[in-house]
Amino acid sequence: MREHADLLVGRETFDDAGVFRLSDDLALVQTVDFFAPIVDDPYAFGQIGAANALSDVYAMGGEPITAMAIVAFPTGKLPLEVLTEIMRGGQDAVMEAGAVLVGGHSITDDEVKFGLSVTGRVHPGRILTNAGARAGDVLILTKPLGTGIVATAVKRNIATAGAESAMISSMRTLNKVAAAEAVKAGVRCATDITGFGLVGHASHIARASDVTLHLTLSALPLLEGVVDALSRGVNTGGADRNLDWVRAEIAWGQATAEQRAIVVDPQTSGGLLVAAAPEQVADYLSRVPGATVVGRVAARGEHLIVLE
Repeated sequence: MREHADLLVGRETFDDAGVFRLSDDLALVQTVDFFAPIVDDPYAFGQIGAANALSDVYAMGGEPITAMAIVAFPTGKLPLEVLTEIMRGGQDAVMEAGAVLVGGHSITDDEVKFGLSVTGRVHPGRILTNAGARAGDVLILTKPLGTGIVATAVKRNIATAGAESAMISSMRTLNKVAAAEAVKAGVRCATDITGFGLVGHASHIARASDVTLHLTLSALPLLEGVVDALSRGVNTGGADRNLDWVRAEIAWGQATAEQRAIVVDPQTSGGLLVAAAPEQVADYLSRVPGATVVGRVAARGEHLIVLE
């Protein structure tokens, strides 16, 4: 049971943000997200942290309007120029989104952390939600997978400069176009792929919509360097936790160990997983750079996810 009649999207569906109706044609989208650095460059980290938080609003079909920064910083251990660059990166991402950074809160901590609390707006009749997928829909992914794997390879000094650059470019890219085009096309279901990995977030859609998602392993787009990193034994603790969480809900089929690692890899500022009606697909793919068909939605079966 929802706590309030105007709470259109709450905790029940594991959606990316809450949605609260203000009027018949206006609702607020609210979210918060922050984390420790995934890259060494402070400016890039600020951009990525902001893009990751903004993505929750985009995943609901919303338009970010204001943001507040959340910062933890080891004052006295790092120069303040590092904090300045983080904030500059975050500010630039917020401005690119067309939103306004209105303030925030900072604390002294042993580890740097950065993110945003974001408020957006959306029409109550055009919300993208985990509960909107229907049997017959086509699954589209808008960014390549593998940020956790490549980031770990970078930390171990076994990733190429090209792989690191491609990872950063993907993570700092906003899901603004992907979301706007989904709303324009009349799509009703989307989620962004972040910490729970592809199958973790896909399972939220399957559960909320009471369907089964079929994912085509050979169609999954991968970042440069993912396959090489896996061949060198790269893995993340987050991937192991994700696997434990979804193991029983997935029909793994003939998935290899490497493919399993990819679908549970925790993503940072990943793309949108969109469930679109067949007649919406061609136009959406033509308007969203990098968007790829990765599967289909079927009537609910024994498992939430089927890997093919």
